[in-house]
Amino acid sequence: MSGRDFMKLSFTSRSENEAFARVAVAAFVSRLDPTLEQIQDLKTVVSEAVTNAIIHGYEGREDGIIEVEVEIEGDTVSLAVTDRGKGIEDVELARQPLYTSRPELERSGMGFTIMENFMDEFEIDSAPGAGTRLRMKKRIESKKALYN
Repeated sequence: MSGRDFMKLSFTSRSENEAFARVAVAAFVSRLDPTLEQIQDLKTVVSEAVTNAIIHGYEGREDGIIEVEVEIEGDTVSLAVTDRGKGIEDVELARQPLYTSRPELERSGMGFTIMENFMDEFEIDSAPGAGTRLRMKKRIESKKALYN
């Protein structure tokens, strides 16, 4: 597939919408003929990003808005997940494995680490009181290219 294509979703910060976002992104990216592992990685990343926005950005409020943007250009998927929640005080601290700002919820603190490991590029833009935007990229090698 060549050229550029994109989609954008906006939805409320309800936990039920995490599954919707994950499936929508997987369906959109499927045109690149990714491996099962690649599609699972993308679904995991979307789950982590949306869950972070719900739990940390909006602190469980269901009236926040989360935006998921996906762009396909050639064999590269660009993914952005944005919330306008409370933002992150210390991005470098938040990126540390096992760090969680909500230990009472028994969170693992591995969300950013997982996203960083599953994607080729990973960036966090955040400001206290303004929200957070995660930007990621992953190159998808089609199954045809891998097995031929």
